Amino acid sequence: MQMRLELVPLPARDVDRSKAFYVDQVGFVLDHDVEPGNGMRVVQLTPPGSACSIVIGTGMGDPAGPPVTGLHLVVDDIAAARSELAGRGVDVSEVVPVGGGVSYAYFADPDGNSWALQQIDR
Repeated sequence: MQMRLELVPLPARDVDRSKAFYVDQVGFVLDHDVEPGNGMRVVQLTPPGSACSIVIGTGMGDPAGPPVTGLHLVVDDIAAARSELAGRGVDVSEVVPVGGGVSYAYFADPDGNSWALQQIDR
């Protein structure tokens, strides 16, 4: 049996603000922004090079629900990724080496959903 994680829903109080954050600041690709009816809006965004996307919107879940924490974006060069995000106005932490060739840098979206950039030296 195969199982693929392909979509992670995130709470977003202001969909347009969150969409702008992910597209303009973090660099995610906008896959869909559709309104299928009944007050529903689905905005799907994908990190460059990822097979898994996030979805924000209205009419699906509680936009004021608790934030999703600990999402990881695995990168080859954490210093370059951190620098690029900071240059786009993302409040990203300094790089933190944790041992064993693993380093992290952290940021959050406007709704408190938290992300970790992770580099694993291979």
